Amino acid sequence: MKKQLFDRWAPSYDWTFPSFIYQAIHKRLLSQIQLPPNPNILDLGCGTGRLLNRLANQFPDLRGTGLDLSTQMVRLARQNNQHRPRLIYLEGNAESLPFADGQFDAVFNTISFLHYPHPDQVLSEIARIISPGGKFYLVDITTNNPTLQLMANSPTGIKFYSQEQRQKMGDDAGLLCLGHYYLLGPVLLTIFQKL
Repeated sequence: MKKQLFDRWAPSYDWTFPSFIYQAIHKRLLSQIQLPPNPNILDLGCGTGRLLNRLANQFPDLRGTGLDLSTQMVRLARQNNQHRPRLIYLEGNAESLPFADGQFDAVFNTISFLHYPHPDQVLSEIARIISPGGKFYLVDITTNNPTLQLMANSPTGIKFYSQEQRQKMGDDAGLLCLGHYYLLGPVLLTIFQKL
C-alpha cells in the first residue's frame, strides 16, 4: 500500500512543501557527517535522490547507491542523477537488502524509518551491510506529543521512536549509539556505529 502511495506522490514530490523541509534537514545533516576517503554509501529510502546528490556534491570521491521501495521514486532519482556513474539508484525493500555483508562505509535513512512495519529487521539488515567502524545516520521524527502519537497509531502505519527506543533497537542490532542531534523541530538525527 505504501509503495502505491509513494508511486502516486512521486511526480509532485519535489515540488511539495516537504521538499523545502528536506532541504533544511539535509543542510543540517551534512554538517554532522564524517566519512572516510573514497566512501561507498547507501541512501536507504532515497526518494527522488536529493540527499545522495547533495552528499556527492560535498564529497567528490563518494560512490553511492540509492534504494527505494517506490518504482516511480527510483525512476525520478535516475532522471535527476547529477553524478553518473558515481551514483546509482535501485528499487528494493529495506527488510531484505540486496547487498553484501560490510559493503557500505555509511548508510543514511531520512524520514522513512517511521514507515517500516518491521524496524528491527531493517536495523539488522543495516548492521549487516555496514563495514566495521561504519556509521548509520538515522534522521526521523521523534515526539512525545500526544497528538502526533495518535497519528502513529492511525491506519497510516507510521511510528515515532524516542531517543531511548532508537538506542535500544540499535543495541539489539549490534550498532553503538554515538549521539542524538535535533536538526529541525522534532526531526532527530541519531548516529550509530558498527563495532
